[in-house]
Amino acid sequence: MRHAIAVDREGNWPTAEAEGAVTLDYDMRQRRRIRLDCGPAGPVLLDLERPAGLRPGDGLRLEEGGWIAVEAAPEELIEIAAADAAHLLRLSWHLGNRHCPAEIVEDRIYVRRDHVLEQMARGLGATVTQILRPFHPEGGAYTAEVQPHGQSHG
Repeated sequence: MRHAIAVDREGNWPTAEAEGAVTLDYDMRQRRRIRLDCGPAGPVLLDLERPAGLRPGDGLRLEEGGWIAVEAAPEELIEIAAADAAHLLRLSWHLGNRHCPAEIVEDRIYVRRDHVLEQMARGLGATVTQILRPFHPEGGAYTAEVQPHGQSHG
């Protein structure tokens, strides 16, 4: 089995040389060592020194030469829509008290489906919609990688 030994971020690896791709949900993109099914490219052992927080568009460098592209799998989420900026802050504060991974964008928050969180958000006046999309939650406060647009992934 081939080994993926390093991660190069989107834009820093030769995407035209990708031999295959692997589609992973958020939890699987946080792993250090795991067998990956890369479709026609076959199985690959992800074997990193530490979890890298893989993101869509990243490339896994194979020890034997070559690359595997990382893609994000759609996940069952809820979209919590706020009425305005102050409402978004209030919703974020309440979700933060629940210590759940959350992706925060302009006027919305995405979290994994959870009936308790859905009820809480509705009770706070948010519009809640169940959706299927890739999940890119904020990194922790001590995450080293912060994206240029201000969104942390880690």
